[in-house]
Amino acid sequence: MTEPVPVLGSIVFDCADAHLVSRFWMGLLDTEVATEFPGFIWLKPQSGGSLQLAFQEVPDPTPGKNKLHLDAHHEDLETVTERVAGLGGALVGNHNVPGFVWNVYADPEGNQFCVGHEVEPG
Repeated sequence: MTEPVPVLGSIVFDCADAHLVSRFWMGLLDTEVATEFPGFIWLKPQSGGSLQLAFQEVPDPTPGKNKLHLDAHHEDLETVTERVAGLGGALVGNHNVPGFVWNVYADPEGNQFCVGHEVEPG
């Protein structure tokens, strides 16, 4: 007998205002709402993608640093930084290691995510 294997479909953010946070991510990822129920919003996967982001309103913020984060790739971090700020997010920090650079950002409720790209070592 084959064991049932769950298929990952969504990454869910706990948030105080699902509409605020979902609008930020829709703008950043160029997608739109797929499904909405009271207190819950799911976005459509990006073109060519399979995962959905979802937003669940909770009465209390999750304490401490978020336990998971999203990583994305883009060559032009300056433009990404401007886009994040224009959507209500913020640049948290810049990092680099030989061969890779990335920025840490926060959405309007402080959920952190990274955008980076490979660079020539040296």
